[in-house]
Amino acid sequence: MSGLATAKRIVVKLGSALVAGENGPDSAWLAAFATDLARLRARGQQVLVVSSGAVALGRRRLKMGRRALTLPEKQACAAAGQSALMRAWEEALEPHEISAAQVLLTRDDTEIRRRWLNAHATLSTLLDLGVVPVVNENDTVVTEEIRYGDNDRLAARVAQMIGADVLVLLSDIDGLYTADPRHDPAAQHMPRISQLTPQIEAMAGGANASAGVGTGGMATKIAAARIAQSAGCTTVITLGRRPAPLAAIEAGELATVIEPSVSVAAAYKAWIAGSLAPSGALVVDDGAARALATGKSLLAAGVRAVEGRFGKGDAVVVADQTGREIGRGIARYDSSDAERIRGLKSDAIEAVLGFTSGPLIHADDLALSPVVAPA
Repeated sequence: MSGLATAKRIVVKLGSALVAGENGPDSAWLAAFATDLARLRARGQQVLVVSSGAVALGRRRLKMGRRALTLPEKQACAAAGQSALMRAWEEALEPHEISAAQVLLTRDDTEIRRRWLNAHATLSTLLDLGVVPVVNENDTVVTEEIRYGDNDRLAARVAQMIGADVLVLLSDIDGLYTADPRHDPAAQHMPRISQLTPQIEAMAGGANASAGVGTGGMATKIAAARIAQSAGCTTVITLGRRPAPLAAIEAGELATVIEPSVSVAAAYKAWIAGSLAPSGALVVDDGAARALATGKSLLAAGVRAVEGRFGKGDAVVVADQTGREIGRGIARYDSSDAERIRGLKSDAIEAVLGFTSGPLIHADDLALSPVVAPA
């Protein structure tokens, strides 16, 4: 089972060979894929697309031929081709009354905390509004030192960012094999992988290395799967050159499913607890401490003191009045605003600040210490 039918959030990555035809966007394939995507949307699922193709379309528009391009030439092609790419997606989704939104990211947007927060908020809002975000690397501004270079890993980082349940990587081959099936008739398809061992990574870098087009290949797909796996996201690698590749996955057509190592929620909370350096602390009263231990959010009413200077989205320690650490979480207010609203009931916050962002720390953004976490 791929988990696609029950997933709440899905990221689908498509390469240039699927999107760009000989004379422009492959409108027929995009229209068929849009119908496939609309079927998931009708079930209440949220879908984000990571789409390559801007450089390929821009190359044709600028008549650059097939020669190797310098980085500035690639950036020029990306600038010329991105508008054509988005127009193709809008035309494909419009018959289904689905809106598309362009989102261009760089590696810094997935690795620098404040930019990550902004991108996360934008993508989550678009998905909640029923829009399909169409994400691509911002090739026009990135340099070799700060670019992903392939959209497989970008798609995995985006899946991690939005808490996706399934990442689908559409390829020119229907999954991972023990050898290259195009040259070895004894090659065996690998339908399910629970651990990405060195042997499997060697297969991706050797026998399957030529799979995939554009700047990626099977090795980058396995690298992407490793990122997704640690984020609690299932990865599915399958053949994209089908009219309805998502329906084909659900129908049991050949694909490789790489299982996550943890749940999405557990991965996120482990990241909060172990990967973020706290910038300050919130000291809470006994009532708030008891509420947090049952899985509740931290409300301003239960905060007795604000320590340190921190911004909205920074990690903070939550401690009781004896100094014992209860957990760590992501603050929804900066330290200045937190100081102004501590002790207040939730319905009084807007009158003081002129806005409200809900609880000081939402339960989803709070990782409790092991001695506090509910059984």
